[in-house]
Amino acid sequence: MPDSTVPPAPRRTRRKEARPAEVIEAARALFIERGYAATKVEDVARRAGVSVGLPYLYFENKAGLFKAVVRVTLLPQVALGEDMLRSYTGPTADLLRRVARGFLETMDSPVGGIPKLVIAEAHAFPDIARFYAEEVVARGRAFFAAILTRGIERGEFRPVNVPHTARILAAPLSMLCIWSHSLAPFDETAGTTPEGYIDAYLDVVLAGLAVPGSAPLPSVGKTDPP
Repeated sequence: MPDSTVPPAPRRTRRKEARPAEVIEAARALFIERGYAATKVEDVARRAGVSVGLPYLYFENKAGLFKAVVRVTLLPQVALGEDMLRSYTGPTADLLRRVARGFLETMDSPVGGIPKLVIAEAHAFPDIARFYAEEVVARGRAFFAAILTRGIERGEFRPVNVPHTARILAAPLSMLCIWSHSLAPFDETAGTTPEGYIDAYLDVVLAGLAVPGSAPLPSVGKTDPP
């Protein structure tokens, strides 16, 4: 009997479809390793194993390639948080705990190196900094503002200035990512860990958001592992 299985797609077809993702992956690695200024599109092509002109078929220039890196590797993380916020039915304090502890995974991933890169080169490349501020920072602050608004409306958090408090919630978590990709290897402070940092962050934040006269919001919730 003839073999009726569908033959695999030709290698050339699969390879062509995968090329944009391979270029983005190579660009992300080089941007984080070398910085934006020191990375050339030609170097990205060589790292991806493609011809030096191929990235220009998909990306207008280096700035366009960097924007693609951010949109493919960082914005999906923001979208996951937004999806969780929309579907979450438990206490808002538990939601905030989940979000904060999720930064531990982001910090250890290559994605965590992008904020440091942008801050380090913002002055020399204002267009890149403006793009990042509009598409990542503003969206992240809106996410934390939505968490605060949820908690206030449900009577779980005391009323606060939401725009400013959203910035206060976001900044220490961003700093943890930046620190882990910059000074962390040289930090010899005894007794400090990223996990301890998150616990202390939650302790301070939840104490500050607690409704006056109510029981304090614990930094460890029922959704946390023992």
